[in-house]
Amino acid sequence: MTLTDTTDTATTDYDASHSTSTHDERDPDDALFGPILLSVLVVLAAWGASIVLWGIPGLYIPAVAAVPVIWVAILMVARP
Repeated sequence: MTLTDTTDTATTDYDASHSTSTHDERDPDDALFGPILLSVLVVLAAWGASIVLWGIPGLYIPAVAAVPVIWVAILMVARP
């Protein structure tokens, strides 16, 4: 006997026929994944374009400018 041959004794016919969840429902967090990923990709593409256009300053100046932003993000996460 394998796991697929067994039946779920906890599920009754009533539970299976009156289920409130469907496979079409999506997790609300999944809706945020696309815009966040797109934003990260756009920032990385802009940073790459600045490196191509201005060379080494295009590499380190955006990183230096991001330091205050990262500090604010760290403080917001760490606050009680």
